[in-house]
Amino acid sequence: MASLGNFQSTNEIIKKHRFTFQKKFGQNFLIDERVLNKIISAAELEKDDYVIEIGPGIGTMTQYLCEQAGFVSAIEIDKDLIPILKETLDSYDNFEVINDDVLKVDLKGLIEKNGNGKPCKVVANLPYYITTPIIMSLLESRVPIESITVMVQKEVADRMMVGPGTKDYGALSLAVQYYAKPYIVANVPMNCFVPRPNVDSAVIRLTCHKDAPVEVKDEKLMFKLIRASFNQRRKTLVNGISNFAELSYSKAEITEALNKIGLSETIRGEALDLSQFAELANALSEK
Repeated sequence: MASLGNFQSTNEIIKKHRFTFQKKFGQNFLIDERVLNKIISAAELEKDDYVIEIGPGIGTMTQYLCEQAGFVSAIEIDKDLIPILKETLDSYDNFEVINDDVLKVDLKGLIEKNGNGKPCKVVANLPYYITTPIIMSLLESRVPIESITVMVQKEVADRMMVGPGTKDYGALSLAVQYYAKPYIVANVPMNCFVPRPNVDSAVIRLTCHKDAPVEVKDEKLMFKLIRASFNQRRKTLVNGISNFAELSYSKAEITEALNKIGLSETIRGEALDLSQFAELANALSEK
């Protein structure tokens, strides 16, 4: 099977099968072999690796994955793409196609069945309308994943990377950095896709932490504090936390906890890094 990583091959498949793009699934097919090679290189695949691909489309990247990895589970929500995938991947026997929503799939069961006792690697050109829910579901589920190498909107990739004091810094930055080490592999212009998206993209690799980078007694409390502080990011941390419906600390308790960890009561949440949020959660969990 000839590589699909160009416009001509992709267009031929689309026309042959009279495929129509579904806006509700956020479908943008990658048509640049250089970008595909960068993704595969960044994923650092080995011959005994088990890979989960989300949104394989017509199988463009799936072909590359089948060449490099031991076994690939391609999870595709659009039933109209299933017969196309069977055709474009007919020369490979080390894959399966699962017609389902990735947020409903039992990933732990898949990894137990196919992973040979190793964590899996996730590689995907993610649909942009659901990028953050998918990434957070993968990280929070605690299923054994070694790394996540994905194409996302450039602004989302930037938000995952940044630290305190920047306009893109927020709850997503802190959540991703708690579970993984992010690294932007490449920026990808919109003309590398068909149809063209309205935004530029980026490939980001998240290397999952074996152990959490901070010590926190109550993880759920820490994430509630993070959400509270960015829910109204122009407010002070004291006001943000005291106004947050899911928390019931008084302003005096919050001020005392901040003072205990050496922070001013006038500080805003956007000034705290992950370790400071962990310290604050530990101080407040004693209340």
